[in-house]
Amino acid sequence: MTTSLDRDTVELPPLIPRVRRLLKHPRLMHYNRLAALVFAANLTFLWASWVPSAQVMGHAALVDLALAVLVRQQYVVNLLFRLATRPPTSWPLRIRWTLGKVYHFGGLHAGGALAGTAWFLALTLTTPDGPLMAVGWTLIALLALIVATALPPFRSRHHDHFEKIHRFGGWTALALFWTHTLLAAPGPFEVTVLALVTFSVALPWLRLRKVAVRLERPSSHVVLARFDHGETPFAGSSTAISRSPLTEWHSFANVPAPGEPGFRLTISRAGDWTGAFIDDLPPKVWVKGITTAGVANIETLFTKVVYVATGSGIGPCLPHLLAAEVPSRLVWATRDPRTTYGDALVDEILAAQPHALVWDTSRHGKPDMVRLAYAAYRDFGAEAVICISNKKLTWQVVHGLERRGIPAYGAIWDS
Repeated sequence: MTTSLDRDTVELPPLIPRVRRLLKHPRLMHYNRLAALVFAANLTFLWASWVPSAQVMGHAALVDLALAVLVRQQYVVNLLFRLATRPPTSWPLRIRWTLGKVYHFGGLHAGGALAGTAWFLALTLTTPDGPLMAVGWTLIALLALIVATALPPFRSRHHDHFEKIHRFGGWTALALFWTHTLLAAPGPFEVTVLALVTFSVALPWLRLRKVAVRLERPSSHVVLARFDHGETPFAGSSTAISRSPLTEWHSFANVPAPGEPGFRLTISRAGDWTGAFIDDLPPKVWVKGITTAGVANIETLFTKVVYVATGSGIGPCLPHLLAAEVPSRLVWATRDPRTTYGDALVDEILAAQPHALVWDTSRHGKPDMVRLAYAAYRDFGAEAVICISNKKLTWQVVHGLERRGIPAYGAIWDS
């Protein structure tokens, strides 16, 4: 375990030119660009249609809302990652840099949901009086509620309520779409799209099951959960678990050990649910069974990467460090790592990363993570930095480096 205090004061490279730097601003991140692309496509379609008929508006609403649902489906997410990470490292870095932003696909979800709601509102405004209009306005009110509670101010402060409204509101909206469609005498297109969306929504729940879990609590801050129920997920994926499947789900990075069945999850105290989980140590939990690719899967696009983690952010990094598919260097800042996470886990990390920079914040205070990340990037000769931390620090590292021309990646908290 090494700590190099001088790296906390390393001089950062200059900022890239202003025009390029503007494109790195958080408001212009790829998530927002994809949402804008969906809007542009819809506006182009509207212009081409000039005065769209009720059928055209209905089809447009259905296609947009189907996009919003399908792009979040776990198998679709895995496919997007697989396609984006296929190019070899011989491709130009600028292209690979952009492909690495594949995890911003949520922009398609947001754009499709907003555009679909707008189309359905236009359709409802032209619907004559009767049962069809009543169902239409009920659906508009529900969609407006779902959209409003998905906006960042509400979602970040009331995530549990957001999750429940999104789940139960989404199921109700789907039922109302079927009702509206059947009342409007549907054709093969409408039925096919709605059937596909319904199957997509139901699929994860068809694999719902309750499984045993072995829990190890090295400290009051963290639990290491071990699963061995016939599933060995791929490195860099995540699994959603729950103690009450209809009300609350939490996703954690899978940590499979090379050549061994099963996997582990690192669960840190970060709120009421995780706190109760650590305190209660439940013997069984619910899983949906579809593991999903995470941010760090983009590592294969680069010749070398630097992993930057704070605290339990080591969990999503660990499977990649153990698999060693891509040469990597770890920078980990955490409070008293051996006391918090246990000697076994720390020794496992250092065995995989003997040159890791482990910064003990209880002894040295909080470091400048941008400078630490840059120092590791420079010394290791890496092509990219992947940061797994809290929202504030992740964005600080990602945008701090990208504004200096360094490819950097981290979660964007869009779900």
